Amino acid sequence: MNNPTDPRLPPAGSAAMPPQTALERDIALARSGGMQLSDLLASAERLNQTGLAEASARLYEHWIAGTDSPHRHIACFNWGTVLGALSRPQDAERAYRQALQFKPDFQQARVNLGHQLEQQGRVEDALAEWKQVIGETGAVPGALDLRLHAINNSARLLEVQRRYDESEVFLRQSLRVKPTQPDVIQHYVHLRQKQCKWPQYEPVGEVTVNQLVVGTSPLAMLSATDDPALQLMAAQRFVHERVPKAADVPYHQGRPARTGRIRIGYLSGDLCMHAVGLLTAELFELHDRSRFEVFAFCWSREDGTPLRARLRAAMDHFVPLAGLDDDTAARRIADCGIDILIDLQGLTNGARPAILGKRPAPIQASYLGFPGTTGLPGVDWIIADPFVMPPELLPYCTEKPLYVPHCYQVSDRQREVARAPARADYGLPGDKFVFCSFNNNFKFTDALFRTWMRVLAQVDNSVLWLLADNEWCRENLLAEADAHGVARDRLVFAPRVAPPEYLARFQLADLFLDTFPYNGGTTASDALWMGLPILTLSGRTYISRMAGSLLTNVGLPDLVTFDMPSYERLAVQLGQNPMRVASHKRYLAEHGRQSRLFDVPALVRDLETAFERLAVAHRAA
Repeated sequence: MNNPTDPRLPPAGSAAMPPQTALERDIALARSGGMQLSDLLASAERLNQTGLAEASARLYEHWIAGTDSPHRHIACFNWGTVLGALSRPQDAERAYRQALQFKPDFQQARVNLGHQLEQQGRVEDALAEWKQVIGETGAVPGALDLRLHAINNSARLLEVQRRYDESEVFLRQSLRVKPTQPDVIQHYVHLRQKQCKWPQYEPVGEVTVNQLVVGTSPLAMLSATDDPALQLMAAQRFVHERVPKAADVPYHQGRPARTGRIRIGYLSGDLCMHAVGLLTAELFELHDRSRFEVFAFCWSREDGTPLRARLRAAMDHFVPLAGLDDDTAARRIADCGIDILIDLQGLTNGARPAILGKRPAPIQASYLGFPGTTGLPGVDWIIADPFVMPPELLPYCTEKPLYVPHCYQVSDRQREVARAPARADYGLPGDKFVFCSFNNNFKFTDALFRTWMRVLAQVDNSVLWLLADNEWCRENLLAEADAHGVARDRLVFAPRVAPPEYLARFQLADLFLDTFPYNGGTTASDALWMGLPILTLSGRTYISRMAGSLLTNVGLPDLVTFDMPSYERLAVQLGQNPMRVASHKRYLAEHGRQSRLFDVPALVRDLETAFERLAVAHRAA
């Protein structure tokens, strides 16, 4: 139990503490049983509002200990809420359990108890509490909302634990109870994508296919369709529902006029062991420091990797934003006098788009993290090349293209590669043609996978080597092979491995089959760097044209197709003519790393030219 000498409280007489006599008087009154519940709630809330949550928790504790009021469960609930906000989950657990002792059917307390157990990593205990809420809400006030809260949080926690099948059961249950839940629909669709559970838009209860399409997240929509209008719709819906309105007055206004070196800011939570971090390290290192000053505004996890250390070292200024609210973060960026702010995250998980809406920099652009239109207020530009963003795509993008002349995608020429493995190390046959696709499984679509099965059926002496992301995806893919008369042993599944081993194993394959409409980005760059040819299908969207841009700039445009029949036909031709594939491999071995695709200094100069042009124009305005 807390006590008046709790070391976590400010010392007596400090500026952060109300007059000690007043606090002690309230505590004494609470402990004596002389304080009414309404007075307790008012006093505790006043302490909370003035930043004295520890004192508020102490007051609740003493009141509960000194009263036999029939309303003690309410005070216990509020006490638990304060303790939870103070990141004291074990103490909060104790408060909620005490509330349930006083009132066993107090389901609101049981819901919150589950959250505090989750905070402690006690997954099964949290699920057990929510299961009880689901089964026992009965006729209590707000019963439907409580039940849905317990169902949806069970689904969320199980998805985090990668227990996808159990998570989907809860999501389907939730949608049957209440069909109009956009957040639940969003998770349901993407969860089916992760499991390669087709069709991805399978109606549930009264939820229609239209509702499933409209509820698809921007990220999931990138792999769900090659229709640029639907991708724009998903982005704009997300912005409308989730992103605060843009600031009326940009935060960069009213600052002193900028002179001297151009200040570039990179905004991201992925500057760590992540695809964006893996691509961008050399970009940051190669910026011309005589013309540019480079800032990172970052809330990335400290993963302890050499890559994380390298990314930090590549910056002139590393400004952590973790723990800052969006408004404070935007002001921090504006205070740094940034000329151009490059958002590396877009609408992906963990993004902070509200920062961009406050316009902390006069020029703001999207790059790499979300390869499509974001619809975000405050994002003026998207970095692109003429291949990934042709003129016919422009009407479906809220951003203007900031073109570089060749390939938009930066990469890293300092990738660490492990020793070359043998095919036997990964269970691959030594005498067969090996197609592979190491893109994430959620990028697989039913139309694409059925094309791959038809390719295998026509290329007898071949196997397909895939990433084994989860057991449900694996079984669904094997079942699809069964349906096409393809023997299960012709699908070989690779485990996830560390980046050096992942790069080395590209050398074991013959041809990389790209996904569509969500092309490989970092994965495609890695394959070409390691000398593995890629067959891709380029469509109508930015994301479906990424690998086509890479292949064009590496010097293999003949491996770019523009419709599914051509993709299938060329895959079969290449599989049946391994000498032709061997010539592509020789070309990559001899010329690939010297091609425009991997001329990173040239791309950095192209980016800097574009940045400088915008910054100079703004300063002159």
